[in-house]
Amino acid sequence: MSAVDVHAVVTGRADAPVVVLSNSLGSTHRMWDAQLADLEQRFRVVRYDTRGHGDSPVPDGPYSINDLADDLVALLDRLGVQRARLVGLSLGGMTVMRVASRNPERVERIALLCTGAQLPPAEAWLERAATVRAQGSRAVAAAVVERWFTPAYLEAHPDARSAHERMIASTPAEGYAGCCEAIAKLDLREELSAISVPTLAIAGDDDPATPPAKLEEIAARILGARLLTVPRAAHLANAEQPGTITPALIEHLEQQ
Repeated sequence: MSAVDVHAVVTGRADAPVVVLSNSLGSTHRMWDAQLADLEQRFRVVRYDTRGHGDSPVPDGPYSINDLADDLVALLDRLGVQRARLVGLSLGGMTVMRVASRNPERVERIALLCTGAQLPPAEAWLERAATVRAQGSRAVAAAVVERWFTPAYLEAHPDARSAHERMIASTPAEGYAGCCEAIAKLDLREELSAISVPTLAIAGDDDPATPPAKLEEIAARILGARLLTVPRAAHLANAEQPGTITPALIEHLEQQ
């Protein structure tokens, strides 16, 4: 499948290094709102909607991780960016790992949040894809948000619960399902040793979707990678604990 022109929003300093933020399954570029103001002071910030999400095109699935990587490289080409600093969470992290291993000439450094090189069993992702195609993304929204945040956070922030449920429910069914199928087929474990750029891996200590062991595996396989485990954070750790994660990202991304 050829690359699609994903929807992107570019803000921040035009003269600064480029940081690209890649979103999770079921979210849009707005999932990075908690980081945006601080990143814009220091970088040219590129946020985009993964294919099948937000305002991006929705080609027929299934998709593969190569399709998502192709979209990201095509976005860099479209913006005239030769090399960038890539940040991805969950599905976005998988996309970033694939680009970093396959297109190292386009990458300066990476940050991987709440992600995994492989997320078995495949059958669970295929079942979710079938559910969403039959009933729409709304059918999984409540259950997904329960995994995105800790119970304490959801209790204290009911508005965040409803906003993120709406975000998931608005995801086109084919886009959500196609990305589920990409995750079902994913296995990047043998590629991790080919990643040679500075890498920060961030785990949410309470993440049921990609528990800390998944990030420990990634950090162990990428030479020189650094691991940060964040307490009181589930899968959307950047939104739940920005006070810890945003400074860690900035410190990593500002290094030359």
